[in-house]
Amino acid sequence: MSEDKELVIQANESFYRAFESLDSQRMEQVWAEDDSIQCGHPGWQILRGRKAVMESWRRIFENTPAVRFMLTDICVALHGTVAWVTLYENLIGSVEGQNVSATVLTTNIFRKRPEGWRLIHHHGSPVAQPPSQADPTTVH
Repeated sequence: MSEDKELVIQANESFYRAFESLDSQRMEQVWAEDDSIQCGHPGWQILRGRKAVMESWRRIFENTPAVRFMLTDICVALHGTVAWVTLYENLIGSVEGQNVSATVLTTNIFRKRPEGWRLIHHHGSPVAQPPSQADPTTVH
């Protein structure tokens, strides 16, 4: 495995550790510090710019007492200074007093910066029926 691929995997893991920590400062550290970043939370409109994206995480964290992820079907691709990770987030948590369990198809895009790989785009879409382990590449 290439060094860059390993670093992208680590950056992706850092994103989920920050998410599970519900700590806005940790989340800010995994994102690039520029106004071109974007985030599409399931059921939300696309958010553009660092201020809007970081505010969304603060709002989510204020209303989420706990969340845990089991990540599956992780695939990393690299192209120069850009990398993307596709995966399924299998999450269990509590939002506004309600227990939540969901599967979210996710794409995380990272850009290599002098300080390391930083997230520039996160998009999650809810999945009605997660893929079976026996046939993860079925196309409908």
